[in-house]
Amino acid sequence: MTDNNQDKRNLNVLIIDDDEDDFFLTSEYIKGIGNGYDFNIKWCALYKDASVEICKGFYDIYFVDYRLGAKTGLDLIKEAIENKCEEPIILLTGKGNMEIDILAMQAGAVDYLVKSELTTDKLERCIRYALGRFEFVKALKANEQKFRSFFEKSKDAVFIADEAFYFKDVNFATSVLSEYSVQELLQLNLYNLLANNEDKTVIEEQLKVFGELSEKELDLITKSNEKINCIISVSKEKDVKGNYYIQGIIHDITNLKKAEKATLQTQKLDAAQRLVRILAHEVRNPLNNIYLSLEQLLPEIMAEELQPYLDIINRNSKRIGSLITELLDSSRPTEIVLEKVSLQDVLDESLSVASDRITLKRINLEVNYPVSTASVMADPSKLKIAFLNIIINAIEAMSENEGNLKISIKEGLRNYIVYISDNGTGISEENLTKLFEPYYTSKFNGMGLGLASTLNILQSHKATVDVQSKINERTTFAITFQKLI
Repeated sequence: MTDNNQDKRNLNVLIIDDDEDDFFLTSEYIKGIGNGYDFNIKWCALYKDASVEICKGFYDIYFVDYRLGAKTGLDLIKEAIENKCEEPIILLTGKGNMEIDILAMQAGAVDYLVKSELTTDKLERCIRYALGRFEFVKALKANEQKFRSFFEKSKDAVFIADEAFYFKDVNFATSVLSEYSVQELLQLNLYNLLANNEDKTVIEEQLKVFGELSEKELDLITKSNEKINCIISVSKEKDVKGNYYIQGIIHDITNLKKAEKATLQTQKLDAAQRLVRILAHEVRNPLNNIYLSLEQLLPEIMAEELQPYLDIINRNSKRIGSLITELLDSSRPTEIVLEKVSLQDVLDESLSVASDRITLKRINLEVNYPVSTASVMADPSKLKIAFLNIIINAIEAMSENEGNLKISIKEGLRNYIVYISDNGTGISEENLTKLFEPYYTSKFNGMGLGLASTLNILQSHKATVDVQSKINERTTFAITFQKLI
C-alpha cells in the first residue's frame, strides 16, 4: 500500500492566544484542512513564552491573538520582526476593526483574521497565500543577496544613478577607482568625473537613441586629479514603479594602456636601435676610408691654400665619428649595477644638479614625498641621469618667473610612481608618440638623444614611463618602479 502521508507537507504552527477555548477552535479549523498539509500545532498562552518560542525559528507560521494581557499581538509582531523573524505571522482578533487591520500590516503581519468569521476554508486560503508570499519573498531576498554580493565584490566599478547621472548606489570598487568615499560619490554625478566634456554628449545621445552605451573608452579624473583610462557601459532601465534609472559598469584599463604604450615604446626603440647599428656599420666603413685617404694626402699636399679644406674634411669626419659613437651608446642596453636606493635621495641629487637652472629661471619648486622611504633596486648614478634629463627638459619648457615644477612620489601596493610635472609649453598628441625616439627633438640646438637615453636607463631598471601633456598647460612624466619588499 502507498503511504498517503508521503506527499504531504509538514507544517509547524504556533498559536499564541491567552484563551484556551479560542486556541482549541482555531486548531480544530486548521486540522480540518486537508489539501496536502500535515500540521504540528503548538499552543502558547503567555507573551513572554511566545517571544522565546518565536526566536527559536522552529515554526513555519504563527497565529497571534490581538489581546495578550498587558501587551498586544501588535507588540509581539513588532518584537518578532525586530528579532529577524521572517516566517509569516497572522493576527487574530475578536471583531473586525479597519484601524487594527492597517496597524497589523504596518507591524509586519501578512494577514488579519476575525475569530468569529473563521472557517476551515478561510484558514486554508490564508495559510496557502501566506506561505506562498513567504516563499516568494524568501526567493526575492536570496536573489537580492546574490546580486548584492556580486555588486559589492565586483572588481569593476558598478553604480546605479538617476536619469541625470547622480549616483544613488555605488560599490566599493567605484570608491577605490575614483578616490572619493561612498558618501562623497552620492553627492556627485558621473559627469563630475569625466575628463572630456565631449564624452557627456556622446553618452546622452547614445542613451536617447539606443537606451544603452556599450564599452566606450573614456578618461576619468580622480579626486587627486589623476587621469585614468576606462571602458564604460551604461543602460537606461525602468523599475517596478515605472521610474527610469541608469545602471553602469566601469572597467579600469589604465595599467593595460600603460603596458601597451610601454610595449610600443620598446618595439620602436628596438627598431631604432637596429637601424642605428646598421647605419653605423655602413657609415663607418666609408668613413674609415676617408680617414686613411686623408692620412695619405696630408704629407703630399703642401699648398697652404688647400689646408683649410683638409681641415674641414678632417673636422667633419671626426664629427661624423662622434655622432656614430653617440648613436651606438644610446642604442645599447645600459649596463647598471643595482643596489638598494631611496628614490627621495636620487631625486634630491638630481634637483641639486639642476638647482642653478631652477634659480636663474626663478621657477617655483614643489616637492612632495611620502613619509616612509621609497626603496627600490637601482643604479643611483644612472637613475640620476634619467631624472635629470626629464627635469632639465621641464625647466627649459617653462617661462621665466612663471614656471611651476612639481616633483612627487606616490606609493602603491606593489610600486612607487614618481611624478615630474611642469606648466610649460606642453607636447602635442602627435609628438608624444615620437618623444623617446633617437634624434627627435623640439629644441633649436637639441640633439634628441637625452630622452632616448632616459628611456634606455628606465627600461634597464624595469621601470615604465607614461607621459600626459596638454599644449600650453602642463606636461607630466609618471615613472613607475617596482617596490622593494
